[in-house]
Amino acid sequence: MALDRFGRNIHYLRISLTDHCNLRCIYCMPEDQTFRPNASLLQDGEILLLARLFASLGFDKIRLTGGEPTVRANIVEIVRGIASTPGIRSLSMTTNGVMLKRLAQPLKDAGLQRVNVSIDTLDPEKFRRLTRWGKIDDVWNGILAAEEVGLVPVKLNAVVVKGYNEDDVIDLAALTIDRPWQMRYIEMMPFAGVTDIQTQQIVTASQIQQKIESEFGPLEATGKYDGEARIFRIHGGKGELGFISSVTVPFCSACTRARLTADGVLRMCLLREKEIDLLTPLRAGATLEDLRALILEAVWNKPWGHGLDEGVIPLNRAMNQIGG
Repeated sequence: MALDRFGRNIHYLRISLTDHCNLRCIYCMPEDQTFRPNASLLQDGEILLLARLFASLGFDKIRLTGGEPTVRANIVEIVRGIASTPGIRSLSMTTNGVMLKRLAQPLKDAGLQRVNVSIDTLDPEKFRRLTRWGKIDDVWNGILAAEEVGLVPVKLNAVVVKGYNEDDVIDLAALTIDRPWQMRYIEMMPFAGVTDIQTQQIVTASQIQQKIESEFGPLEATGKYDGEARIFRIHGGKGELGFISSVTVPFCSACTRARLTADGVLRMCLLREKEIDLLTPLRAGATLEDLRALILEAVWNKPWGHGLDEGVIPLNRAMNQIGG
């Protein structure tokens, strides 16, 4: 068990497989974003070695992120290797869904258990405007493929941006009436690269909920959380709605996660700049005990929470360079 100084059991690791992406979402990165060369990223064997090391320290839940994880070479074999790691009980992925139609079955066969798919609008023109390059049909077909092969429960993520898709939350919510999906609304968070959009065009979780209730009436509170999401239902709906209020109502006291970036840096808070380099010592010949000590020290010093209410914005990395 890896405990921090506040007594939280840190057991959830998000591994970013790449900073590369096949979309250019406006709230994530500039359109002309440059990416790290592959040689500077964790290689397949290094990912699996670190996954085993974290598992030996009590980390039992892993989510694969990016960038876009499905553009990573050998993604199916990486999933297979992590899924077979002793101690890992939960393995999921956050994806934009573009390549899921082709990859859903191989990923499921390799041991992936479920996916979260990003979908900020159902309107084809708005979707292209938000993602700059994307086609909504590719994502929709990926979602259906994931459900068909058993990557369930299907969870959908929407980042809501003022002036782009705040009215689309109603159509997205309606998906949960007849489908057993969970639609999750995420407050936009500020990072380097596109900070002006992130700080000036935020729509709060409370505002999103009010807009949905203006269409469907009062939502039914389930009284439960799913990770960081407060869960509600539309009356009579088969699915769920989740509200993730990282900015306005942070959930830091219950945070049990760490993030491993694609270039091998351990980040104990998404919204704090402090990082611990694991890749450099690994390639320099550090022993597993050396790496274990670095990880445990990082866990122990995990901050209590972010500093957004104090005006502290992390500027050393864009979102795609951290992992969602």
